[in-house]
Amino acid sequence: MSPTASALLLTAPAAVPLALAGVYALTGLRTRRPAPVTVPAAHGSVSVLVAEAPEPEPPTAWAGLLSPAVILLCASLLAADVIDDGPVAVYSGLLRADALTAWMLLVIGTVALVACASAPAYLAGERATGRTAARYHSLVHGFLAAMSLAVLTANLGVLWVAIEATTIVTAFLVGHRHTRTSVEAAWKYVVICSAGIALAFLGTVLLYYAARQAGIAEAWALDWPTLVARADRLDPAVTRLGITLVVLGYGAKAGLVPLHAWLPDAHSQAPAPVSALMSGVLLSVAFAAILRYRVIADAALGPDFTRVLLAGIALLTLVLAAGLLLAQRDYKRMLAYSSMEHMSLITLAAAIGSPLALSAALLHIGGHGLAKSVAFCASGHLLRLTGTTRIGRVRGLLTRAPLLGGAFGLAVVALLGFPPFSLFASELGIARAGFAAGAGLGWATAGALLLVLVAFAAIVARTARMLLGPAPAPAEPDSAATLATWPLTLGLAACAALGITTGPLTDLLDAAAQAIGGH
Repeated sequence: MSPTASALLLTAPAAVPLALAGVYALTGLRTRRPAPVTVPAAHGSVSVLVAEAPEPEPPTAWAGLLSPAVILLCASLLAADVIDDGPVAVYSGLLRADALTAWMLLVIGTVALVACASAPAYLAGERATGRTAARYHSLVHGFLAAMSLAVLTANLGVLWVAIEATTIVTAFLVGHRHTRTSVEAAWKYVVICSAGIALAFLGTVLLYYAARQAGIAEAWALDWPTLVARADRLDPAVTRLGITLVVLGYGAKAGLVPLHAWLPDAHSQAPAPVSALMSGVLLSVAFAAILRYRVIADAALGPDFTRVLLAGIALLTLVLAAGLLLAQRDYKRMLAYSSMEHMSLITLAAAIGSPLALSAALLHIGGHGLAKSVAFCASGHLLRLTGTTRIGRVRGLLTRAPLLGGAFGLAVVALLGFPPFSLFASELGIARAGFAAGAGLGWATAGALLLVLVAFAAIVARTARMLLGPAPAPAEPDSAATLATWPLTLGLAACAALGITTGPLTDLLDAAAQAIGGH
């Protein structure tokens, strides 16, 4: 398929049939076209048409798995391509895939598979109408398209647009239930993330200015590979200010201080599968943007600047998350603050910056995405089963609903970093890299590990109260909950497999760490 036809389909109206998008995906895979963006976008467009029909029919239960499946297939083929041949690009470099792109698409596709497979049971529990379910699916697939675009583009301006698009789409998903609390959480999310995205925009403009002053042509002034190659020409003062604003801005979407306050409210009010996507991949996609800018900053300013900036933000975020976990009484908010804890560890690994640290950070992104998607999807079913998100009112889950309680408990075990789950290996790698990096980062790593122990104790105490003890009512068979556990089992199995061996993904992880390590 020619680039012109591909561009036309990217900008096609909402009436593009899903069948045409499927054909495009199959041809696009062989020619390295951006099917991970177009298929979710087309899928969402069809859902919009269904939602606006006079008497919409409920979407087919598993139709939502098409987009995650295409993203996973594209990611697998791209991974093979970039390992063998290096980065690939289309549209004069506007869209570019390297090893980091392939890894992030794998994470997006896998987490989306778990979340979208859990959605039918969740929507059935909410008794969602055909129109409500269709709108939900249209927003979710638009969300997947925006995240895929964010990791596929090489243009920092398009990257900003894609991440801003995730804010717009997810704001409606956070307020999906139309209750006063959910709408309030959506507004808080929009206000805080808009402030963050405004900072990121200003930082992007400053880097564009520095690039133009360095003699880089207008068409390439926001091209990531070009900026990395010519970073030594950028004005240090302007670049320093621009990078700081970008880290703070995208850090808001990644759940890092100081613009983190939206996260617990949004995660606790959004539908459980949406919370899984937001925590499991949206935070990581935003941080992947920071990793791209980190390479530019290290080439222009040296590694010390980003090391201090990222390590400081990581420790502050971890202090706040650990303290709030100690006082937490709501299990969905507990999972949200756990996301802040894990993002701070990933940020610390980026500050360390060695190949081991970056490989561990990417592995942590994958493991956290899988475990957190299972935990949040399970929490949605627990809410339907118990009618509350208060930890103190939930008892004996292992007795009352063994499969669901077991899935939730194992997801928490994975998040706590126990083997065989992959977070054990990634946290061990981050600790090893931190202590090997020198005295300054060694002390930062030691402090981070102490704070992780505090968070560990808080989560263990609260989860044990929920899982153990006698059930408050006689156990009742729940066929819907039993059916809903297969996506959770899939996510846990993938997280455990990743912890035992990375297998064919080892080369991809090494290549991705090299791409963002500036080596």
